[in-house]
Amino acid sequence: MEYRIVDITSEHDNDICYIIKNVGVEFGAVGEGFGPADDEVLEMSRHYNPEERSKYLILLLNGRVVGGCGLAPFNGSETICELRKLFLLPEARGRGFGKTIAGKILAFADKIGFHQCYLDTLSSMKSAIHLYEELGFKRLAKPIEGTEHNGCDVWMLKTFTKE
Repeated sequence: MEYRIVDITSEHDNDICYIIKNVGVEFGAVGEGFGPADDEVLEMSRHYNPEERSKYLILLLNGRVVGGCGLAPFNGSETICELRKLFLLPEARGRGFGKTIAGKILAFADKIGFHQCYLDTLSSMKSAIHLYEELGFKRLAKPIEGTEHNGCDVWMLKTFTKE
């Protein structure tokens, strides 16, 4: 088994759109207020650009797209970013790939100067929440101001420690 993590390109758009929408259905994240309904899902590669302090990584398993994870400034913030659309197909789960790909995204965020990283998710995504806690995210009592995904019921924040 060979895996690679690469920056998204337009050739990945259809595959990652399919994954995000189908995993969304699996966990009940359907319709307005959930990430899979965002317009960007149709053409993810057009919405993530490291020069604009955003990035989306694709996980390839034996050359096939099996997931992805992204990051963008939260509502244009200079200091807070948002972990976005970490979705993996079932065959990529429970094997450490989520931690690897999210770790790469968070390292990018820290390197380019974000102070905190926000995310929202669903309480039904128990393994994802466990992963986020392992990565240093702490639960919040409510979403931070400006959250678009009002269907989510778990909100988390990670503060990057500066050495």
